[in-house]
Amino acid sequence: MTTTELPPVHASTKGSDFTPLARRVRESGLMRRRTGYYTASIACNVLGTAAVWVGVALTGSWWSVLLAVPAALLAARTGFLGHDAGHKQIASSARTNRRLGLLLGDLMLGMSHGWWNAKHNLHHAHPNHAERDPDVGAGALVWTPEQAAERHGALNWLSRNQAWLFFPMLTLEGLSLKVSSIRDLKNRDPRDRWIEGGLLAAHLVGYLALAFLLMPPAVALVFIAVHQAVLGVHLGCAFAPNHKGMPMPGPDDDWDHLRRQVLTSRNIRGGRLTDWFLGGLNYQVEHHLFPGLPRPALREVQPMVREHCAKLGLPYTETGLVASYAQALRYLDSVA
Repeated sequence: MTTTELPPVHASTKGSDFTPLARRVRESGLMRRRTGYYTASIACNVLGTAAVWVGVALTGSWWSVLLAVPAALLAARTGFLGHDAGHKQIASSARTNRRLGLLLGDLMLGMSHGWWNAKHNLHHAHPNHAERDPDVGAGALVWTPEQAAERHGALNWLSRNQAWLFFPMLTLEGLSLKVSSIRDLKNRDPRDRWIEGGLLAAHLVGYLALAFLLMPPAVALVFIAVHQAVLGVHLGCAFAPNHKGMPMPGPDDDWDHLRRQVLTSRNIRGGRLTDWFLGGLNYQVEHHLFPGLPRPALREVQPMVREHCAKLGLPYTETGLVASYAQALRYLDSVA
């Protein structure tokens, strides 16, 4: 799909098409907080993480490396919960959501809640916009032909082969998030810098202490490598299907909220296992339209959004998980 294939935005309806849908969702009661769901999710996640480390302590050998996989799956769940806290989905109080974000992100995951939340809010405001969305800014990967044209030497080789290298590069994503979090501390105000810096330091010290006190050094190093690699791939697999290969609005495109969010987002079909694996991000259209909607309500609101888009003749993109990766990789290859 390209921007030339998209339906035009008519001045007579622009800005009003989202209002009936928003009113219907509010009146449905789906925006209410799901305290029980999130309390149980956080408790299970914390207990599961603790259980993995108990298992590491009981084995203390090369068998411990196998536990790096469930540790990574649980760490990804922590990231998804931190994402929900950042969108104020969990608690009614902004302060409580922030505290949860700091505990889940900085302390448990080693990723700055403040840095990630600021970047992610920009993404939600301007999804897939090459000049405004930090998620499609030129970095290790390029997302537009213009970005690719500026690459030279080794970076040019990387860009030309980025579709083939995409999944291998994801093994470094977990470490990249940690490094970016630490580097961004200088941009935080002094109070937040001390709070987040202290929590990030506590995570790093605690993580390394557990690894090297419970396992022989060689085993600990392999455990950490596997843990971070699986975490990076898992997070990348959850984020990659959402917008990659979808239309990218240009500087002259003046889309209203409904079109800006729907036309740039891709949903992933599937059942409860898909919901669990992707942390609810498989309902990307609904999440972008209603970022404060609690995760359990996304499946419930989907029929309303699909019906509303159909009435307006607005493309509602939904595909299978494997097909979404194929589309994203084809796009990366075409850009290069």
